[in-house]
Amino acid sequence: MPYLTAASLAEQLTVTRRLTSEPFGVNLFVPGEPARQDDVARYAASLADTARHAGIELGDPVFEDDDWTAKLTLLLHEPVPVVSFTFGCPDAETVTRLQGVGSEVWVTVGSPQEATEATTAGADVLVAQGSEAGGHRGGSDDDASIGLLSLLQLLAARTHLPLVATGGIATGAAVAAVLAAGARAAALGTAFLCCPEAGTAPVHREAPHRSAPTAVTRAFTGRAARGIRNQFLDQHTAHAPAAYPEVHHLTAPLRQAGRARGEADLVNLWAGQSYPLVRDLPAADLVRRIDAETQAALQAALSAVNRSDSPAADQ
Repeated sequence: MPYLTAASLAEQLTVTRRLTSEPFGVNLFVPGEPARQDDVARYAASLADTARHAGIELGDPVFEDDDWTAKLTLLLHEPVPVVSFTFGCPDAETVTRLQGVGSEVWVTVGSPQEATEATTAGADVLVAQGSEAGGHRGGSDDDASIGLLSLLQLLAARTHLPLVATGGIATGAAVAAVLAAGARAAALGTAFLCCPEAGTAPVHREAPHRSAPTAVTRAFTGRAARGIRNQFLDQHTAHAPAAYPEVHHLTAPLRQAGRARGEADLVNLWAGQSYPLVRDLPAADLVRRIDAETQAALQAALSAVNRSDSPAADQ
């Protein structure tokens, strides 16, 4: 899991296995390359006034690989049903080794080109992320800007692999739409923002009540991500470099202070474009509600097709 050490991940695996016998997965961030230090330094200088006004010192913009090698080693020795990858595709050798211990390999893609790369590497499932999605762009190209329905159609025409659709899905009607477009399943994120199990900071839980639109920015982490517009995003997006995780570490103290103080203008309010539809429900209740909506939407769509095929529709 991102932002955890391999030791912390091992502890979470132990706890999860005690709690359930159902299949579960672990997501890993594929590490990139170190950013140009002069780009990071210029961005740090541009943040100085914001940090001073907040009374916060900026963080140390270090490059690290999120314990990549140690986590892979752990998952090869303690296999899980699914290992998914974000920010790129692992090499074919890594995919084969994980499959050899019984794990399915899922790769997030945002374009047909990334889908081809993942298919060639031997991935079992493609997680098709549309540009509507909240949070980080999950493919290797964080400039990908293809909407989810278009992406699903493009991928269905190009690959035989199962597709999991994600990005901007907040209702059962949206789940029905992506299933009709060729997805085997839907993955929802922002829809669970206000569930008590999400552990979301209060300032983030209140964000759906804002009237601001979303925008894509590198200002908070150095990697393109969609969030609800606020003062920090508007002020710093234009000059934020592509420098993940250096910028993530640089701005971490500001974001932490914003969450602690309830200052939304300092926080990365990650959310997809459908965030105004977020519901404040326990996760299990939300899943049941969306399942019922999906069934109703599929039946309504089938009824509409049947009506259009009836003789009366031609009169």
